[in-house]
Amino acid sequence: MFKKKENIVIIVALIIMVIAIIGVSYAAFNYSGLGTKVNTITTGAIKMTYTEDDNIISMSGALPTTDKTGKVRLNPGEYFDFTVSSEITGNVNINYEISAKDVTTSERKIDGSNIKLYLTRLTDDGEEELMTPETYNEESSANDYTGRPAGEMSLYTSSMNSSESNRYRLRMYVTEEYNPQGDGGGLQFSVQVNVYGRDRSADEVSNVLLSNIPEVNLYDDGIDTFITGEDPNNYIWYSGKLWRAVSVNNEAKTTKLITQWNISAIPYSSGSSAFEGSYMEDWLNDTSVDGFLGNLREPDKFIVTDAVWDATLDSTSLGSITRPNGTTTVTDAVGLLNMYEYQSSSGENAENYANSYLKNGLYWGTLTPYSTSSGRDVSNSGSEGYTNLLLASGVRPSINLKSSIRIVDGNGTIDNPYRLEGDNDTNLFGTLLNTRYSGEYIRFGMGENTLYRIVSHETEGLTKITSDELLKENSTFKIMSFDENNNVYYSNVSIIGSFLNDKYLLDYVDNKYLNMIEDSTTWYLGTVESGTSYKLAKYTDTSMTSTTSTTTEAKVGLLRYGELMAGEFLESSIYNQNYWTLTPANIDGGPYFRYNTLRYIGILRDPFSYLPSVEYGIKPSLNLKSNVVITGGDGTKEQPFTLELR
Repeated sequence: MFKKKENIVIIVALIIMVIAIIGVSYAAFNYSGLGTKVNTITTGAIKMTYTEDDNIISMSGALPTTDKTGKVRLNPGEYFDFTVSSEITGNVNINYEISAKDVTTSERKIDGSNIKLYLTRLTDDGEEELMTPETYNEESSANDYTGRPAGEMSLYTSSMNSSESNRYRLRMYVTEEYNPQGDGGGLQFSVQVNVYGRDRSADEVSNVLLSNIPEVNLYDDGIDTFITGEDPNNYIWYSGKLWRAVSVNNEAKTTKLITQWNISAIPYSSGSSAFEGSYMEDWLNDTSVDGFLGNLREPDKFIVTDAVWDATLDSTSLGSITRPNGTTTVTDAVGLLNMYEYQSSSGENAENYANSYLKNGLYWGTLTPYSTSSGRDVSNSGSEGYTNLLLASGVRPSINLKSSIRIVDGNGTIDNPYRLEGDNDTNLFGTLLNTRYSGEYIRFGMGENTLYRIVSHETEGLTKITSDELLKENSTFKIMSFDENNNVYYSNVSIIGSFLNDKYLLDYVDNKYLNMIEDSTTWYLGTVESGTSYKLAKYTDTSMTSTTSTTTEAKVGLLRYGELMAGEFLESSIYNQNYWTLTPANIDGGPYFRYNTLRYIGILRDPFSYLPSVEYGIKPSLNLKSNVVITGGDGTKEQPFTLELR
């Protein structure tokens, strides 16, 4: 926790919800006990108000209910409204959390796994979903940033400034899967709703990490203090991406980060293992809309733009690598981790380097050359590998946060990562989507395919998005050939293009979103051969002065090779399906044959190419119009942006 003076605020509002199931006759929910008296609980800096007679809400004759019904109940007594407001003056940030605690006293109790809770925020335009309906489950650890103890269900975490007020609505219902037959009736379930708040001043990233990470998970080599272990709480959310904090420099107090997931896939170089002058260095530090640095939020404010990256050659095995001596260094804003840094994430004397939190189930490249013509990477099992530089592994960019950057929210877990001052936006209602950042999550589509991410703003005013996962059909990844005739050029009449611009729009995109999509987008179909620059997927040459003439116009397309978000995001054992890109790749078979193939993103090593007639997964991409605005959420995976067309 922060080593600062704290003003701990604990606010408790009791809501008892009783589910009475009698015999085999069931009716819809019928809450009772609502009144008109305004009750107030004030402790320290936060006040909670609600209108109830005795803080008790009862349900009787409970019928298992679908999410669709449970989320919209609005009859008197079917919901509980309350307000959380700040009564503190001055420029102070208050972290607060709404939680629920099982306080059922009856021995005849319905199991919490059969109860769903649903919380929304009340706005002038209606209700904003803050959490999808979730079954009751208690957190095993406390949240030091809000004061919530362990053993309660976290419903919502946020922060507020002085004189701020937010209205909330809570619903609770029995899951539709519950079968009441034979339960004997008379079962109950009660929750106490708590609001915890903690007044904090922000603290520097390095201080927070070194204070909160247990000593057993820290390794100081005299220059840097490395975070070690299998899964320490070192997650940081910045610029639409989830990062892991790797180390803190002992003198400068800068903090090195690496993305949790592979962000893209490109060839490292034309054959040389030198980082300087490579395609990899170019892509990472490309400040245009096509590169990584060009899509980071205010890099001059957040990161060290003249960081020194040690790319010294080392063929030593893991466990025996010593700190590189600076024989080969490059000064850049963005780089990759070297093998010594990966080794150090397991500690000074670790025996199994596959236990590092940096293992993400995918292949990814490092900065360390194995020889003058080959590089070193980390395999999906966490072991060391060797890279064919013409067919590079996935890309996990690394940056150094400035020593002055401060943490203002979060606890470092994957579900509640640390949030940085200046990148912790709240109250984004009405904000244009085209002002947001690559990687941020949005709610789009319908069914099991509703999570998308921002790719870039390639076309002025528009927002390119792509599905977070591959398209699913009945919980299984949908696969199809790109074109049965082995045509490598995407169009509305190719098999995959016809599907995306017809059936996909009808069956996978809810009607409320169809009008948000730009009617026609230019999709670039440049060819990228082995050992050539990723830029050729869009441009005629690496100078980027003119785009390729090989294009097509369509409403929906795919990501091209080397584009942001065209990489694996989940562990390969889970996300086990290759998927197509738009980019052709001529394969040279020597003096006897030459044939056309298409680039795809592979589940193990990236990138590959194959004949378009084979079946791979689909990751649709499209552009949203310039007048799409945000109506809720904060852009994280837990709270994706909700949208509307203005």
